[in-house]
Amino acid sequence: MSMTMTQKILAAHAGLEKVEAGQLILVDLDRVLGNDITSPVAIREFENIGATAVYDKDKVTMVMDHFAPNKDIKAAAQCKMCRDFCDKHEVTHFYDVGRMGIEHALLPEKGLVVPGDVVIGADSHTCTYGAIGAFSTGVGSTDMACGMATGKAWFKVPSAIKFVLKGKLNKYVSGKDVILHIIGKIGVDGALYKSMEFVGEGVKALTVYDRLTISNMAIEAGAKNGIFEVDEQTIEYVKAHSDREFKVYKADEDAVYDETYEIDLSQIQSTVAFPHLPENTKTFDEIGDVAIDQVVIGSCTNGHYKDLAEAAEILKGRKIAKRVRAIIIPATQDIYMKAVENGLVKIFIEAGCVVSTPTCGPCLGGYMGILAAGERAVATTNRNFVGRMGHVESEVYLASPAVAAASAIAGKIANPLEVLK
Repeated sequence: MSMTMTQKILAAHAGLEKVEAGQLILVDLDRVLGNDITSPVAIREFENIGATAVYDKDKVTMVMDHFAPNKDIKAAAQCKMCRDFCDKHEVTHFYDVGRMGIEHALLPEKGLVVPGDVVIGADSHTCTYGAIGAFSTGVGSTDMACGMATGKAWFKVPSAIKFVLKGKLNKYVSGKDVILHIIGKIGVDGALYKSMEFVGEGVKALTVYDRLTISNMAIEAGAKNGIFEVDEQTIEYVKAHSDREFKVYKADEDAVYDETYEIDLSQIQSTVAFPHLPENTKTFDEIGDVAIDQVVIGSCTNGHYKDLAEAAEILKGRKIAKRVRAIIIPATQDIYMKAVENGLVKIFIEAGCVVSTPTCGPCLGGYMGILAAGERAVATTNRNFVGRMGHVESEVYLASPAVAAASAIAGKIANPLEVLK
């Protein structure tokens, strides 16, 4: 029986020769992930079921990133619970302030995920790792608890949608624009509990970081996971970050897909998702004057060095507009250090930006950039739901780092090509 990439990975981890969409299977896990918000719930459930040890101290990972550095006493207590648990169970991969990063940028950087892995995380954007050919998906904290105790998880095998990419992106158009374009096309439930599988000659025109962004936001289309076909770029990236052995899975030529879309990357324009859903997308021929109060460049979606470098290229020698607050958040400590060493942080500060330690912070309305009623933000984050970044009467516009940087300069949603004229 023919299978998709995702189905092949799941079959292998279930010890089965084949699986089909809709089938319930028990799968062996390569990694279980939690953060400072979701892990405490999982820890309590872990103890409630009578578990006394994690299944593998090297395969459980906790990252303190949502409210770390701690924003208040409750956040401090959450992190302390995680810290104490990881100390007790000798968890190898515990990442605290000073060592941490935003989880979905940190794990690939640390080489903790490789092609062919099955990864669950108590965070919906765990689907990020499909960029390097792994099956990864978000789960609830109870599933995380069971995963930590047993190293296994139940799945219903997803059906799939194939996205055949061709061509290459134009200047200042990036992976963020690609995924916003796709979500605008199929809707926030267009891939509900399905695998979004990306193939075609256009894949090689996307950097690994573009792919991480696209896979990260598969969940915004309702997908179970997003996954890219592994190519030379993937292997080069993985070998640079990990010494683990890995296995590449490729879909059968006659694999069955619910739908197939052809995407010409050269035709994609800078795209902005208007409030209050990622599917509410517009290109600059549809956008009028939309004044803004804040810009956030960072997050698990767009906090990579490539993203910061693109923003710095636009901000260099320019100033952000009066009354606009611009917040730059490198996704990991290594990215932050590289941005310092290469002069990006100097560019940001001279332009009038503030540069933060790695944190999820404003993305989920946590801290480091909360919006008041009536305020608008352009953000490179992944969600723009009502009240996502603060007050329920605030607005979040999702965009690429290039558009966000240009908007900070213009004081309104702006096309980078126009700002740089």
